[in-house]
Amino acid sequence: MHRIFTKVKTGKKTEEIVYGITSLTQQKASPKTILKFSRGHWSIENGLHYVRDTSFREDHSQIRTQNAPRAMASLKNLVVGLFHFLNVPNIAKTLRNFAARPFLALQMLRL
Repeated sequence: MHRIFTKVKTGKKTEEIVYGITSLTQQKASPKTILKFSRGHWSIENGLHYVRDTSFREDHSQIRTQNAPRAMASLKNLVVGLFHFLNVPNIAKTLRNFAARPFLALQMLRL
């Protein structure tokens, strides 16, 4: 797949060729189908993982042993899902507010 990216801040263009492996037959692996799968992957990445990476700084986590990373990811997914359910418009801002005033989190949950 040949892709060209333009950085919003600088306007600099980056060009790359990406290779992938699929179990689809050559007849079923049309460019349109491959693009659909690629975009589907990024919608998951952007929808959940981006929030975890930016709001929870997951990429910088020091939790690396046994089941702890999976448990923390599950807790973070629960929080993100709860915020979506409660129609929280800005997750990062809400997390900062809760860090400064934890009682607000309990109020939001009506506890």
